[in-house]
Amino acid sequence: MFTLDALGTPLNPSATKVLLLGSGELGKEVAIACQRLGVEVHAADRYDNAPAQQVAHYAYTLDMSDAKALKALAEKIRPDLIVPEIEALATDALAELEKEGFTVIPTANATQLTMNREGIRRLAAEELGLPTSAYAFAETFAEFEIAVGQMGYPCVVKPVMSSSGKGQSVIRSEEDIVAAWEYAMSGGRVHAEKVIVERFVDFDYEITLLTVRSIDPATGKPATWFCEPIGHRQESGDYVESWQPMPMTEAALDTARSVAARITNALGGRGVFGVELFISGDDVYFSEVSPRPHDTGMVTMASQRFSEFELHARAILGLPIDVTLTSPGASAVIYGGCEAEDVSFTGLAEALALPEVEVRLFGKPECHERRRMGVAIATAEDVDTARQRASEAAQRIHAHPVN
Repeated sequence: MFTLDALGTPLNPSATKVLLLGSGELGKEVAIACQRLGVEVHAADRYDNAPAQQVAHYAYTLDMSDAKALKALAEKIRPDLIVPEIEALATDALAELEKEGFTVIPTANATQLTMNREGIRRLAAEELGLPTSAYAFAETFAEFEIAVGQMGYPCVVKPVMSSSGKGQSVIRSEEDIVAAWEYAMSGGRVHAEKVIVERFVDFDYEITLLTVRSIDPATGKPATWFCEPIGHRQESGDYVESWQPMPMTEAALDTARSVAARITNALGGRGVFGVELFISGDDVYFSEVSPRPHDTGMVTMASQRFSEFELHARAILGLPIDVTLTSPGASAVIYGGCEAEDVSFTGLAEALALPEVEVRLFGKPECHERRRMGVAIATAEDVDTARQRASEAAQRIHAHPVN
């Protein structure tokens, strides 16, 4: 495990190096946070000019599901820390690199478990005994029909390997079964994979509990911190808006922290984990966990003293952690709204004219109808006002194809 005795200087032999595997909007903010601490950032992705590549010291384009190419890149750079920022990776290569002495954040095993819903669900429910929705896995359509029958209506189906809601749908009646199966098969990251069918949880709301594992400077030992809970709203499994703090009963918050601590302790390593939970009264159900900053956590760029990205950089370097909430805040996604290889944006001045609003345009080189191209974030005296400001700001910004 990497230990920070002294920080080097970027672009010099002494440099402390981080290799980001994945260079989207979350990786971009991690890259900036690392650079502010004097870290040399190497950003890799499957396409050129990805957001983090635009701000990194060095950029690389490769197929990150290619284990040989991934290993060759790491062995060429010799980074102090390998930081996966997406799930579609050759995780076996990460395990091999870890055996060779490289430090993978949080661990190679954590990246393997969390990229596959089967692995993380079995760990949570069957090994740790955490409360989850009832579930079943299916590899064939016949097995899928049986699983749906076991779970009943409504139920949720997801590919075991997908992200951002791809392939996810709700089955409300027998008429939905074929379409849900076909959508799940098309939405996964690998061909003809398993799906998970989950009994629908009648929850009051869902949260992301950002959980930070790092080193306690007072003891020199691993410790865990929790940010204030983040409420969020999703459409088709993809986040649309988030806000912090989400009001919770003391009993529910205590249980949520206990569940988050148990799953992140089992995964191990250092960094920020996005633990997704369903809340029903005082009852808490584990849903998923990401071993990295979470898209719903972009609200922390306005609401906390240190954003989730700054906390991730601090945690992986073993630096002191501060999860102080400074203001109620909210975030709202800015969608592309069109199909184009080059776009310009209008409405930025109008959005920023709203009180306590900030905007992040990610700089993605291609635009799609439902692709996240930016986010509006806002603070206010209360969460409801912050949500209104963020939502209105996002609606004022529009992408337009450049002819």
